[in-house]
Amino acid sequence: MNGPLTVIREFHVTRRNRGRKQLRDGVAPNVATGRVQRMARLMALAIHCDQLIHNSVVADQAELARFGSISTSRMTQIMSLLNLAPDIQEQILFLPRKQRGHDMVQEAGVRPIASELDWRKQRRMWAALQRAVSNTDAISRQVALAPRSQPGC
Repeated sequence: MNGPLTVIREFHVTRRNRGRKQLRDGVAPNVATGRVQRMARLMALAIHCDQLIHNSVVADQAELARFGSISTSRMTQIMSLLNLAPDIQEQILFLPRKQRGHDMVQEAGVRPIASELDWRKQRRMWAALQRAVSNTDAISRQVALAPRSQPGC
């Protein structure tokens, strides 16, 4: 009657403020890991700023720039992302999260696309950028997986 007692229970560990750990009942929720890419954050910022202007919360981009402590030219660069075709904007917003390494799409590669007003041309330029990014990503994976030679051999 006084034999060993085994309790089986599912739990997970979460982090609270200041990094304190806390045990929680049940299986851990499926939360996306990694960081949101910079282009996705900038696209979301441009959309949010546009809504602030549209809803008359702020007067114009210059006022937004003052509130954000950035130059008006930088605000114009961010807001120019709104010139992208809606499907490109959506693809940027849903770029996959990155665990480590550089972002797949850089702002410098998207600016020329946003400056083009014809959406068909934008889509062709976006497709070319995505091909270039996927080729670069594949090459960097090959380099990372390639065996490294020992110095002096």
